Amino acid sequence: MTQRYATIITDDDGREIVSAIGVFEGAPPRPRLGRIEPVASGVLIGMVRDATGGFGFPQAGIGGHAMGLVLARLRAQASVAKRTGAAKPAATARPKRAKRAKVAKRKSRSKKPARSAPKAGLAASAGGAVDRADG
Repeated sequence: MTQRYATIITDDDGREIVSAIGVFEGAPPRPRLGRIEPVASGVLIGMVRDATGGFGFPQAGIGGHAMGLVLARLRAQASVAKRTGAAKPAATARPKRAKRAKVAKRKSRSKKPARSAPKAGLAASAGGAVDRADG
């Protein structure tokens, strides 16, 4: 004879939830995670054990996740209202910092003056204009 078994795990809130369902013949399967117990044919994955010991889907309500979303939306609306609110009065506003005048940079000069190429005419005449006394 076949029997339906469900793996029951406990969530963070302490609720017992049906994690998996299987049909087995003979001995029940060995639990790997949670605990295993026989269940009726109407039990589905995701159902939660209720106060009477039966299973049902959790009632829609404001959970921790939904509450976090609501609070985030309220904070966002408050920050938008704060930004669009009245400007600060002149007495409480800080004076703006004065901008510094830009100083023109001086061009740096090289330490050595540029060398010019030797003039060809001057060098040739200097070598040929030497007078020889011995000759």
